[in-house]
Amino acid sequence: MRTAILADIHSNLEALQTCLAHARAQGAEQYAFVGDLVGYNADPVACIDLVREMQAKGAIVVRGNHDQAALGGLCEDMSFVPREAIYWTRTQLGASEREFLASLPLIERRDGCTFVHASAEEPATWPYVISFRQAKECMVASGETMTFVGHVHHQTLYYAAGATTRLFEPDSGVAIPVPSRWQWLAIAGSVGQPRDGNVAAAYALFDGEKRNLTFFRIPYDYHSAARKVLAAGLPEQLAVRLRRGY
Repeated sequence: MRTAILADIHSNLEALQTCLAHARAQGAEQYAFVGDLVGYNADPVACIDLVREMQAKGAIVVRGNHDQAALGGLCEDMSFVPREAIYWTRTQLGASEREFLASLPLIERRDGCTFVHASAEEPATWPYVISFRQAKECMVASGETMTFVGHVHHQTLYYAAGATTRLFEPDSGVAIPVPSRWQWLAIAGSVGQPRDGNVAAAYALFDGEKRNLTFFRIPYDYHSAARKVLAAGLPEQLAVRLRRGY
């Protein structure tokens, strides 16, 4: 089965729709949304509605820290810009959207894969996987051959061969063999707010039968997304970030 992994949508409807259309064209049969559906951008309700519809058809959806913050709490630990975006997002959500976000698990395991927003190691504390040690701890806690996470906003692939953990920087559109004799940790990148200097949306596609993983960068109409941010009265820095990719 081909599974599309989408992380850190952050209320960016244009990016989400574009990535989903691309994934369908690539033959995706399953979809996994690994957290942070909301925050930062201007379409939280539309993004939730779309993901909720896909969950009803079998998609995997887990909760991210911005999803949690939109329900209350956590926000006070954020810096000014994301905090202001969360305050605004809270005003947009109705009871059904809040109920949906609250119903999402922090971690899900299915078909030999683990799906979690931050790390399988203490997922409720939202640690960032930015080191070999953290990657190894996440893979050990996962206990599965494949682990898919978001949170970091950069596409990265770690793997553990015996006692050694290694890092691989993927190229867009190039399939990477991921044999089941090793453990793999894929950071899918961000659909809705890339931070590596590339404005294109990011997602990954896992082929469970062929045992390969392909990372993609997909151009989308970020100008429209940025205009919506400004029209909503969200911090200008968020529109600038979409236009710069960092």
